[in-house]
Amino acid sequence: MPKAKNVVVLCAALVFMVGIFSTGYAGDALKVDINKASKEELMQLEGVGDAYAQKIVEYRKANGPFKQPGDIMKVKGIGPATYEKNKDRITVALDAPVLKQVKIE
Repeated sequence: MPKAKNVVVLCAALVFMVGIFSTGYAGDALKVDINKASKEELMQLEGVGDAYAQKIVEYRKANGPFKQPGDIMKVKGIGPATYEKNKDRITVALDAPVLKQVKIE
């Protein structure tokens, strides 16, 4: 009976580990923040090569940060097909607004 108990414990541990990795904890490292990613990091997205990565960087510089992942489609040449392939990997981080200090007398 002790061997059967060990097998059950091992199986439970395996199921737990598979559950953790399938919920995104391991996949978070694969996310690409299109507001902060370098050209090389952007090229990790499927269908985004050197030229499109450069266009994303240039768009970002000219227009400011993307507000949501789907905004990547505003970049010329990146359409719904490319977005759909990557939508689970694209993230956008918006910097918190700077609060103006007001002196109250």
